[in-house]
Amino acid sequence: MAVLTEAELIEIRRQLHQIPELALQETETHAYLLSVIKQMKQDYLKIREVAELPTALLVLVKGSKAKRTIGYRADIDALPVDEATGLPYASKHPGVMHACGHDIHMTVALGVLSYFSEHQPSDNLLFFFQPAEESESGGMKAYQLGLFTGEWHVDEFYGLHDNPSLPAGAIGCRNGTLFAGTTEVNIDIKGQGGHAAFPQLSKDAVVAAAALIMQVQTIISRSIDPIQSGVITLGKISAGHIRNVIADSARIEGTIRGLTQSMIEEIDQRLREICRGIEISFGVKVKLELNQGGYWPVENDPDLTRNFINYMKQAAGVNYVETEPAMTGEDFGYLLAQIPGTMFWLGIEDDAPLHSASLTPKESAINSGIKAIVGFLEYRMTED
Repeated sequence: MAVLTEAELIEIRRQLHQIPELALQETETHAYLLSVIKQMKQDYLKIREVAELPTALLVLVKGSKAKRTIGYRADIDALPVDEATGLPYASKHPGVMHACGHDIHMTVALGVLSYFSEHQPSDNLLFFFQPAEESESGGMKAYQLGLFTGEWHVDEFYGLHDNPSLPAGAIGCRNGTLFAGTTEVNIDIKGQGGHAAFPQLSKDAVVAAAALIMQVQTIISRSIDPIQSGVITLGKISAGHIRNVIADSARIEGTIRGLTQSMIEEIDQRLREICRGIEISFGVKVKLELNQGGYWPVENDPDLTRNFINYMKQAAGVNYVETEPAMTGEDFGYLLAQIPGTMFWLGIEDDAPLHSASLTPKESAINSGIKAIVGFLEYRMTED
């Protein structure tokens, strides 16, 4: 197989779009990716599958005079969304869709890999087709399994996320934080139920929950630097059984978003303190669960990102856009906390937002993205 053409890439994207799979279930996707990669010239390639993370796929491209290994990550899972695009190549898996555009991510990565399978790079390149980005922290699992050690060591990591609000093929980036980190919040309050007419004999979980919710609103407004950004949203509460019985328990569920890991940890600590205070004030028990997993803030490495941006600004044919931080989450942040690197946007120009049942990326973005990334990687390999 020669370097994949634009028509072939579009067909690959459409094939991938029809077989979306949820986190850690990407068996058909894994098999399809492997079949495409095995058709490429194998002279410089080494393929690795991982028993402990069976839907992951790593491909090492051996450099001619390697002084570093540059990693490139593409996530492969989909979302539990019923597709509503009406496209002839719509999802064949009911209730599952590539509504976050990971089919685009995979196709761009295959295009870049195809190029370097025919044009041996000077540095090593490691392509990581990562399962479980949308949930289950696939990036963290891979790192903790030691996948990026020894021969598979990565010196710096790059990856993209598609963006429907940017023009098709545009490259967007910023130094500092690109995506926020996220933490799931679960709070269980255990009180003592009783008759509505005798509140003095009970410990009202509803009143305790109401007080807790209101106090949580002060964390961002009074404990976080106003120049920075953080979010706590408590989106679900359940308590009680009937109007004339004081509730013995309540459950609150929500999410924390922060632009740095230190900010998230500060918010976590304030939330713990408030929960302890509610226990004392209302005589109830409060169990707090904070589940961050691998969804750390995507904090781009200053030097590598400055270099990436400078290249994209001057590269012929690249439409570069400086972007603002987004409060969406991405588990590439965990990898960037361990290995320096850069995440960037690829514009796909669509009226529908990410995670929408009607997301329809402009496929012209695929080839533009591949050209920009290949150009940058070749440029990066000329540097010391």
